[in-house]
Amino acid sequence: MAFDDHFLWGGATAANQYEGGYQDGGKGLSTADVMTAGAYDKPRRVTWKNPATGETGATAMQFDQDGRQVPEGTEPAVLPGEYYPSHVATDFYHHYQEDIKLMSEMGFKVFRLSINWARIFPNGDDKAPNEAGLAFYDRVFDECKKYDIEPLVTLSHYETPLHLAIKYNGWASRKLIDFFVKYATTVIERYKGKVHYYLTFNEINMIDMSGFLGGGIINATEQTKAQGAHNQFVASALTVRAAHKIDPDVKIGQMLAYSPLYALTADPNDQLKGQVDMQDTYFFSDVQTGGHYPAYRLKKYARDGIKLDDTPEDFELLAHYPADFLSFSCYGSNTVTTHKTEGSDAGNFMAGVKNPYLKTNAWGWATDPQVLRIALNNLYDRYHKPLWVVENGIGWADELTADGKIHDSYRIEYLQQNIAAMRDAVTLDGVDLMGYTMWGCIDLVSAGTGEMKKRYGFVYVDRDDQGNGTLNRTTKDSFYWYKKVIATNGEDLSNN
Repeated sequence: MAFDDHFLWGGATAANQYEGGYQDGGKGLSTADVMTAGAYDKPRRVTWKNPATGETGATAMQFDQDGRQVPEGTEPAVLPGEYYPSHVATDFYHHYQEDIKLMSEMGFKVFRLSINWARIFPNGDDKAPNEAGLAFYDRVFDECKKYDIEPLVTLSHYETPLHLAIKYNGWASRKLIDFFVKYATTVIERYKGKVHYYLTFNEINMIDMSGFLGGGIINATEQTKAQGAHNQFVASALTVRAAHKIDPDVKIGQMLAYSPLYALTADPNDQLKGQVDMQDTYFFSDVQTGGHYPAYRLKKYARDGIKLDDTPEDFELLAHYPADFLSFSCYGSNTVTTHKTEGSDAGNFMAGVKNPYLKTNAWGWATDPQVLRIALNNLYDRYHKPLWVVENGIGWADELTADGKIHDSYRIEYLQQNIAAMRDAVTLDGVDLMGYTMWGCIDLVSAGTGEMKKRYGFVYVDRDDQGNGTLNRTTKDSFYWYKKVIATNGEDLSNN
């Protein structure tokens, strides 16, 4: 048998894309709550207000660029007349019982979800937690336990309390270390015995690409993003230390956005580019899972004139309290070259030249049938720690047929290839793999584009890109296929 009896099959979500209830139960605003919808060819925007003049406006979400996310003198704010997908999302807040029951019907062993920091500490720096927010997640975890589903909880998933972004420039400030550790400790103590697996920061390397999305940094520069990453590393190490004291059975993992890079040609310059470009990803796992700053990043900081606000204790913490396991998202690979070439792929915040051997969907995502085997081997060989595939899936414009069905054979085909590659990594290569949680198991809002039509789930949710719809749930063909996969522990991937 490829996967042992303890292998954790399930699905994954994020509060800012799925939970909704943005003003319910005393929740405060997060950075996600001021982000509008967008599309493949239209960026999401961050809305803002000048508290002195009352002027309002919006600026495009920044990716791969420095500068202020909102103009000088303004603050990110919720404005009337704008549509914010996170406010309702697909309303897990009011549908959690129904949704967890559907997960149980598929046979889930684990459900990855995130806790919304601003639901527990509405401003992020509050003296006391919000009891109504804590009680909500108690109900969620009790519902999971009812069906023997293990929660895998992400503590920070693309939503920093908005107050922390405005007052402190988000994770650019070391003050957020203590605020986060207080939040994490509160949560781990509260749910002792109910939650055994946590992830600190979702796709922690995203702070390099978007300081606002990944760290609530309003004024993003190479300096503030580097400091923000360092602060998150330290906060994660302190969380590992605290968690092991609170409950020795709790495991704290890293979560990394990972896409293997292929060189387009055998030109040594292409090969070197692939290797050097991957350092931007490996840096984050070298520190958070490996426990040390790599020499290549220290050299880069020296060249770029970046000086961290750090202490000797920071590096002792990183070395002594690394992540217990390494989890990662992986949707596909990317291809790079030093040669001029026409066209590029863009999807899930990643870009590169087109790989002539792979097929792409409407959002430019290339399906790579070997990507998980390659990714798992790369990461296991580098860190020799247990791995967990916590995001993998494909967005598609699913459509209801006249009889109310969703025939998503393309999703089944994608998952067949990816799970087969994952199985090969375990059976042929000996990778230590803890589990697999398919991304967006119940339809949710896309983080990159803010769309609903870019659907991922095994369950269709009636909601459109303008926020219209009944929010009714409908199972797709892939729902029944995945149920069979789990029932056979990954042995039967056929579409029969």
